[in-house]
Amino acid sequence: MGPRSYIYRAAILAGLLSIALLPASFALAQTSAPPPLEEMWRMIKQQQVEIDKLKAQNAQLQEQLDQVPKAMAAAPASAPAPAPGVVDDKPGTVMEIYGHTMLDMGYQFNQNDPDWFDVVRPTKLPSFENEFGDDGNFFASVRQSRLGVKTSTPTSYGDLKTIFEFELFGTGADAGQTTFRLRHAWGELGQFGAGQYWSTFMDIDVFPNSIEYWGPNGMVFYRNVQARWTPWSDGDSRFAISLERPGASGDGGKFSDLVELEGVGGDFELPDLAAHVRYAQDWGHVQLAGILRQIQWTDNNNDEFDLSGDELGWGLNLSSNYKIGRHVLRGSLVYGEGIQNYMNDASVDIGVVEQAGLPTGQEAIPIFGLVAFLDLNWSEKWTSTIGYSLQDNDVTNGQSDSSFKKGQYALTNILWHPVPNFFVGPELQWAKRDNYNDGFSSDDFRIQVSAKWNFSKSFGLTD
Repeated sequence: MGPRSYIYRAAILAGLLSIALLPASFALAQTSAPPPLEEMWRMIKQQQVEIDKLKAQNAQLQEQLDQVPKAMAAAPASAPAPAPGVVDDKPGTVMEIYGHTMLDMGYQFNQNDPDWFDVVRPTKLPSFENEFGDDGNFFASVRQSRLGVKTSTPTSYGDLKTIFEFELFGTGADAGQTTFRLRHAWGELGQFGAGQYWSTFMDIDVFPNSIEYWGPNGMVFYRNVQARWTPWSDGDSRFAISLERPGASGDGGKFSDLVELEGVGGDFELPDLAAHVRYAQDWGHVQLAGILRQIQWTDNNNDEFDLSGDELGWGLNLSSNYKIGRHVLRGSLVYGEGIQNYMNDASVDIGVVEQAGLPTGQEAIPIFGLVAFLDLNWSEKWTSTIGYSLQDNDVTNGQSDSSFKKGQYALTNILWHPVPNFFVGPELQWAKRDNYNDGFSSDDFRIQVSAKWNFSKSFGLTD
């Protein structure tokens, strides 16, 4: 078959295919015909309505978007989330755990009551020759070591503060022992405080930078149970008044062995009333404190004698700190009657009165105390203190001849602070006791070396 036959056959096939598709092409042409003009106008108007709706919706959405920046600008900025482990700035309780460990070692060249082997107290020196054995004693102690917790919480009534503090220095029935002893159990809310704390009659800032534990004997020094009100304060200046736990001691003196005195005991019906006013400036401060107390005793014996009685105890305490450059002068003067209970190292508040060889009553014993110390801050690493203290009691005539009348106390030291929260150094200490009426006196001299390690850690506590 030649080429022409192929061309022919292809032409015939193309013609047949065109004929077969002719009806479909005609139907398609019929459906694609344009609609009438009225229908087209109706469709245009309907589309215009839809376009207008879309424009209205678009305008409303744009208006809402325009308001977002204004709202963000007016809203307060939110605080960033605190980093893990960091307390945020919301007010809450701050708790501090603090204290120190302390070693005291030294040599005593004389003697004193062995229950007070590591302190200097004139009242505990011998009242007669060799009362406590031979002279000379090495001592070592950690009884000054201390542990405490403080908290402070802001409230609408002022700061709520607490102190809970112990040490290892045994007294009373535990004298001479290394055992826990409560120092402070105190709470404050605004102007009011209650618990066991420094007496309102005292000024703790008189205490010098010494390492001897007991401190100056002519100083008012007493932690007492009390309720206190501080109606005015301005920085470290303030006025405070308190009702404090009463207490006193008596001395039967020459008549201690009388049966008639065995049934006489204290009767404390009223609390002690104490107050102080303190004025503080950049140069230091001055404080005047006073106290009134009823000291009463009852004779419970059923005999012809009635030795019941009462006395008014009172006292004034003037104290101050005065800055001399980097150094500080600390001092106080105190005088009163029947306030020995508030002194740092004293004997009895009440003494028996003798008349015609018989006890006729008891009286509050007048007392005078003096403290004068100079704290020397040579540099950040070296400090010293030097000073003297005196206490003198106007003993009643019915007391025994060997009763304590006068005590003196002095010391000086030099302390090295190589790093913060630690010091070590030596101290020279001296004390003397004078009896009432037998001419006997005794003294004490010591060399003490101490090392002290302080610690403190504060925590922020939130709800």
